[in-house]
Amino acid sequence: MSTEFGPRPVVPASAGSWQGRPAGVPGAVPPPSVSLAFLLAAALGLVACGVAFVWARGAAAVDPTADQVVAAAHLGLLATLSMGVLGALHQFTPVVTQRPLRSILLARATFVCWLGGAWLLPLGIASEHEWVVETGGALAAAAVLLLVVNLSAPLAARGKGAPVTGLRFALAGFVVTACFGVLYVGDRRGNWFDLSGHVVLAHAVVGLFAWLGLTYVAVAEKLWPMFFLAHVPGRRRAGRVAVWAIPAGVVLLSPGLLLGLVPLAGAGAGVLVVGLGAHLTSLAAHVRHRHRKADLHLAFVVTSALWLVAGATLAAAATAVMPGDHHGGVALVAAAVAAVGGWLLVTLVGHVHKVVPFVGWAALRSHGVDKGPAGKPLLFGDLYSAGWAGVSYVTVNAGVAALCIGLAASAPVMTAIGGVFFILTGLVVVANLSVLPVGMLRRRADAPADAPVEPVQA
Repeated sequence: MSTEFGPRPVVPASAGSWQGRPAGVPGAVPPPSVSLAFLLAAALGLVACGVAFVWARGAAAVDPTADQVVAAAHLGLLATLSMGVLGALHQFTPVVTQRPLRSILLARATFVCWLGGAWLLPLGIASEHEWVVETGGALAAAAVLLLVVNLSAPLAARGKGAPVTGLRFALAGFVVTACFGVLYVGDRRGNWFDLSGHVVLAHAVVGLFAWLGLTYVAVAEKLWPMFFLAHVPGRRRAGRVAVWAIPAGVVLLSPGLLLGLVPLAGAGAGVLVVGLGAHLTSLAAHVRHRHRKADLHLAFVVTSALWLVAGATLAAAATAVMPGDHHGGVALVAAAVAAVGGWLLVTLVGHVHKVVPFVGWAALRSHGVDKGPAGKPLLFGDLYSAGWAGVSYVTVNAGVAALCIGLAASAPVMTAIGGVFFILTGLVVVANLSVLPVGMLRRRADAPADAPVEPVQA
């Protein structure tokens, strides 16, 4: 295992240490409870997002920018995608940089603040209680500040290549996204400007691509070689192009949308397409040079990439339709945003079936559990059901497809079906990734105190 994560650096004992850390787990990696809290909350956020889309199905058909739809989208973007990405950042930034977080306490405070903000903001929007929106906005802003302070230590590492460069840009994108959000929260009372569709879209572009998408693109450059057992020859230029071109494109596209400057927006869209194309090129190279047989994880990753292509196609269709049919164009824009969200959601669901078993394996080993159900050494595959993981693959993709169709065609029934599939996905993922490990912990706790325990092996 240690070969997957590189040599273990010498780190301060207080930075990322935790009692019972198994041999082979890098010293900078935080305790399992840090990332698992974020990922569990993300799954519950997906359930809430599904419920919200079922509730907002009628409003979405009439006006995709209605408060009910905005609330459902925020549960998806904040309580699900951002929550999951924050968990990944706390887990993998130390792995990528080989430096620990500044503080585990800051990580836990970030989780609490973001959990409050990610739920209160959409609930306040849906219920039209401005004080709830403002409280949620304040908590989210506090979480962003805590994250910047905590990640500034490991991201100060030099010479770490495209993954670290991308994570630095993504952290900046998160800050800009938060600033947009704070401004919009204030505008709900102040009415400083017209919060029209193109202004909201400028915000969405930063959040989807410069924050969520760029984080995935950066971390993937580290994870794909490990998960695919792939060694891409050469300097892997595609990955470097992606982490530079994506933020550069957003820097042009978002102001172009915000100010209505069509040439600037067009230039930004072109640069962004180059960056996303480089990301897909890098994926193709890793798939081509992989030494691991095709499996469900590969299906998740490849399918997620197809949703990115679908999002670009829907965005192009919206651009063509908008001049002659405004409502139809807005509906296609909403579907494009849903498809891009699907790109991130499908890959998140796929990767948690890799990440959570690894983190859970470390947690179980730290509690003395080192044997699987058959009495053999504990393996990642012992901690979840591959069959139920396949069910989650079907449900999450069906949910994204139904939601895109429902929004694009202004079809309430399809939007509701998409929400139901999201609910099922969240419940299946939580159950599948928790039942077996929790059962092992219980059996360990019920074992006689004087029962012999074999030493943990590397």
